[in-house]
Amino acid sequence: MRSRLVASALFLCSLAAVSPSLAADRMPGPLTGVVTQVFDGDTIEVRIAVWLDQEIVTRVRIEGIDTPEKRGKCQREKDMAEQARQMTESLVAEPIVILRDIQHDKYGGRVRARVSTLDGQDLGQRLIEAGLARPYRGEARQPWCSVAQLP
Repeated sequence: MRSRLVASALFLCSLAAVSPSLAADRMPGPLTGVVTQVFDGDTIEVRIAVWLDQEIVTRVRIEGIDTPEKRGKCQREKDMAEQARQMTESLVAEPIVILRDIQHDKYGGRVRARVSTLDGQDLGQRLIEAGLARPYRGEARQPWCSVAQLP
């Protein structure tokens, strides 16, 4: 119950922070949402209430990180991808998250955003600290299978 009240309060605050003129390429947030699915270490699905009885569900790519791929080129990358997915799942065990700096992603059907938990944990930073993600700013992805590239 307390979580719902906190989420509702955060959502109302986020509505006040977003003006109608911001319907552009970016939204500063914060927007509060509920994680409905974890796809991999850096991609989740979030349900966000945008108005009374109006919700959107979208995939969110966690901004600023690159995690190993489930279909990686070596077994180590595949194993690390599963560990990253599991860690993301554990970080959102209390499924309410806060999205900031929301923008279009280069792949249709999802957005990019900084994602944090209600208690302020930045998901991307936590994955980097655990060695399951690297900082990523849109450059060519580095291989996870090369010995020199492993965290």
